[in-house]
Amino acid sequence: MTSANQIRMPAGGASASPAGPREAGRDSARRADNRRKWYEIIGLTTPAVVIYVMFVLVPMGFAVYYSLFRWRGVGPPTEFVGLRNYTLAFQDPIFLDALRNNAIIVFGSLLIQGPIALGVALLLNRRFRGRAVFRLLVFVPYVLAEVTVGIMWKLLLTGDGTVDALLRSLGMGGLVQAWLADLDVVIWTLLAVLTWKYVGFAIILLLAGLSNVPDELTEAAAIDGASWWQIQRHVTIPLLGPTIRIWMFLSMIGSLQIFDMIWVTSVPAVRSLGASATMATYMVDNGFFARLWGYGNAVAVILFVISFVAALLFQRFLLRRDIEGAITGRAK
Repeated sequence: MTSANQIRMPAGGASASPAGPREAGRDSARRADNRRKWYEIIGLTTPAVVIYVMFVLVPMGFAVYYSLFRWRGVGPPTEFVGLRNYTLAFQDPIFLDALRNNAIIVFGSLLIQGPIALGVALLLNRRFRGRAVFRLLVFVPYVLAEVTVGIMWKLLLTGDGTVDALLRSLGMGGLVQAWLADLDVVIWTLLAVLTWKYVGFAIILLLAGLSNVPDELTEAAAIDGASWWQIQRHVTIPLLGPTIRIWMFLSMIGSLQIFDMIWVTSVPAVRSLGASATMATYMVDNGFFARLWGYGNAVAVILFVISFVAALLFQRFLLRRDIEGAITGRAK
């Protein structure tokens, strides 16, 4: 028989263990660690969020608000017109010309700069004497200030300027045009100037992408008997796909919002007729100089919506695979 004072053992004969207190301590430490991570996230993101709200979201909200009024910038807006400013914009043939010019610049930049940049990048990716100098030369136009480039080309393309004199000296005087004054020629002249200015950025971006192409793949293709062109077509260019799509995205958004190069290079009288206007220059001409602040804000909202929708569609249909691949690779 057992004694009445005998200590009863726990069921199963196991001795009591301090697992419960240890587990509680681990939970407390885990919660403290999670709180510390959240404090770090909040502390690091709060300044950026505040700046983004103050300098992006708030101005966008004011732009939408003022676009609903007929306002000349003096005193608070009182004459509410609703969507009238938006309908007036799409009824203005000058604004429609600006939309057309933006479309020409977008597609022209993609169709002209893309092949040129790809070809030059593939050539500069090969080893030859003076390669570094050539890389520097193709990138110089991009690093020049837009105002400097615009003034330079405006002087070169003016009537009887350097370009006209060069064409005549080469016996091609018949090609001389009123490059910045002819309503049918000016947008193509500006497209050529934009190509000269920004093709260097595309080349450098593609060269960076080429540096990530594994040499083992091209060497294996060469061992299998593939020619240089076949290696570029079937190995190098497909691997450049993500870089090319990123450049296309940046080029498209930049072309939709282009302002400074067009503003400096074009002639105001020609721009006022719509031949060389873009949405951004149209917004400044009609919002700032004409002091139609409500109308100018409406044009700004239209420009934002077009750029935003274009960016969403491009990411949805062209960048989706690259973004999902990056997220999947990071998760692994």
